[in-house]
Amino acid sequence: MAGSAPNLSDSSEHGDAVISGINVTPFVDVVLVLLVIFMITAPALLKDTLGLQLPKAATSEGAKPKALAIAINEQGQILIEGALSSEDELRTRARAALESDPATQALIAADENSRHAALVLVIDTLKSVGLERFALQVRRKEP
Repeated sequence: MAGSAPNLSDSSEHGDAVISGINVTPFVDVVLVLLVIFMITAPALLKDTLGLQLPKAATSEGAKPKALAIAINEQGQILIEGALSSEDELRTRARAALESDPATQALIAADENSRHAALVLVIDTLKSVGLERFALQVRRKEP
């Protein structure tokens, strides 16, 4: 038809299709920029609002407590730091370790075939000198 208005629903003929949707890409860009700005400024504002004066430290972690390595072999013998020792020497070394660092802890490794009495003796000796912090070393079971 020569004098009629073009059909706007048929965009293949004319290439002038009407855009009926809203382009949200610029809106999303603006929102993301604002989000980044708030994420950067919020910690600085919060620190000033609370009025905190954080302490300074030369290192990021505190000193780790000293550990006294004790082992009990299959025969029930006591080894301190790998050297064969007696109950009296265990008592002396534990007392000395506590005097140098009150946070000293003992790491006890006992052979699975050792006598229960030897482990009890070591724990009792450690507690008698005041060393109350100890851990028992074990192996993880294989699934």
